[in-house]
Amino acid sequence: MSLMGNLFGRSPIRPMQRHIKAAVACAREVLPLFEDMAAGRTEALQARRQEIDRLEHEADSIKHEIRSHLPKRLMMAIERRDMLEILDFQDSIADVAQDIAALAEQRAMTIPEAFAEPMLELVRRVIAACDQAERVVNELDELVETGFGSREVARVEQMVEELSRIESDTDHLAERIQRAIFAMEDELGVGTFFWYQMTIWVGDLADYAERVGNRLRLLMAS
Repeated sequence: MSLMGNLFGRSPIRPMQRHIKAAVACAREVLPLFEDMAAGRTEALQARRQEIDRLEHEADSIKHEIRSHLPKRLMMAIERRDMLEILDFQDSIADVAQDIAALAEQRAMTIPEAFAEPMLELVRRVIAACDQAERVVNELDELVETGFGSREVARVEQMVEELSRIESDTDHLAERIQRAIFAMEDELGVGTFFWYQMTIWVGDLADYAERVGNRLRLLMAS
């Protein structure tokens, strides 16, 4: 089979599904990273970062394959531009997870007890959003095979609605943590900035997951 056949088969959908699987794997590793930070296991952060780096490189490799071999014209209901935009949102999940791990490891961060549990709750909810985005992308082949049939579209729209609800939860959790951070500003000192940035990045994981779902919803509506 040709390289194109090996990579895509009949369409670029399977590589897109492989890519989001790798990207979400990066996001899932953020939870054990934060669990180590909450427990004060700073010696474990380097290994956690290395694993996220490894997974991010895997996602990057798939992304480059897709970009290099994606035909200019796709014989399917989805435009090349749309596929690349979704790919960028997926890839941002892996990139942000890598940024989180780098900051945590470089500063040997430990989570203050005052907001440790809410922070872990936020991370778990963010990963739930990423998992939901992966489930949505895994429906792409079914959408195309049914010609964006009404029944399948309705099912995927419900999945995207659930993704939006999860993302809204992460917004509320992040604000709760940010208020706790600012309440400890005198105690945290310069760490206030870094913890605020960390909550922004963690929330970004859910934001990019939601963008994946929203972009697919636009496709279904067009």
